[in-house]
Amino acid sequence: MVDNPSKLEEDFTRRPGVAKARLWKKAGDNKVLCYLCNRRCVLPPNTYGVCGVRVNYEGELYTLVYGLLTAANPDPIEKKPLMHFNPGSCVFSISTAGCNFFCRFCQNWVLSQTRRDRVFGEPYTPEEVVEQAIMNGCQGISYTYNEPTIFFEFMYDTAKLAKQKGLFNTMVTNGYMTVETIKELGPYIDAATVDFKGGGNKEFYKRFIGVLNPETIFDSILEMKRQGWWIEITNLVVPKYGDSIDDIKKLAKWVVENLGEETPFHLLRFHPEYLLQDLPPTPIETLERLAKVAEEEGLKHVYLGNVLGHPKEHTYCPRCGELVIKRYGFYISEWRLTSDNRCRNCGYKLNIRGRFHGTRMPLFI
Repeated sequence: MVDNPSKLEEDFTRRPGVAKARLWKKAGDNKVLCYLCNRRCVLPPNTYGVCGVRVNYEGELYTLVYGLLTAANPDPIEKKPLMHFNPGSCVFSISTAGCNFFCRFCQNWVLSQTRRDRVFGEPYTPEEVVEQAIMNGCQGISYTYNEPTIFFEFMYDTAKLAKQKGLFNTMVTNGYMTVETIKELGPYIDAATVDFKGGGNKEFYKRFIGVLNPETIFDSILEMKRQGWWIEITNLVVPKYGDSIDDIKKLAKWVVENLGEETPFHLLRFHPEYLLQDLPPTPIETLERLAKVAEEEGLKHVYLGNVLGHPKEHTYCPRCGELVIKRYGFYISEWRLTSDNRCRNCGYKLNIRGRFHGTRMPLFI
């Protein structure tokens, strides 16, 4: 909980982005309990949640960022990164300000670490987001850049409308949302990228993220699986502090046992940002070593992210080893699978949901 010593202004509810929140209940003495994420903040009147964008106003919980978007633009789905869900498709990416994490290395810190009376953005309606997605030739919408859990109300309304218009919905999340939140979103979200940091190490989360216990993330992932969402796992490898072989081995083993050996697993290269600018980028050799560890635990599709041109940007057939999808960065340059996602060399059906939407390789590459 973050205190706000000054009383909110009387016309608070008429500010852009302010709307009644969902997923909360009264907690006595005009307090409210927010159960959107696993922080489960209890807020006295005129105080904000840890996310900095949900506030108790006169015994009711409000969001400050409904439709107040800090980004609204088309992206290749591989940027999320989602490698095995509707490959080659375009998603319309949206975000707001705020986050329930305090990552000292956040690449989008200007958005995520802006809170309370400093929130900013351009006002949109769900109808306008869906219209823009269709106008830009996108097949889906992605809730991304900052933690989408904290703009749940707008995500929910937009995702529901998007499904009605034939679009799919994906989210890039730290996974710290409650099971209750996932059940609400269940029918409308199709895929999620769950971002781990530092191999899910508890001490790393406490020191660099401000989260005491990341274990609830695993419970959330299992609920996503029960809801039928497509899931891909990423892990940011921070040199010196978050590059433990044992942590990657443990995380990879959990993924194999609970999500399956063909779950895409992305090891992301750290670049010095925000409050961790004294560290170097993750050595590529470190990423390669951890990728081998993950594969030894049984994972069949281990990718390296933020390493342009590396062989582990590509997808290989788990049976015969044939290169079946060749990529350069976020773009597919060669597609060597059949229309039903089988290896043309041996006929093995790869774990890919949806169809290939055609190459979108830029002409200058």
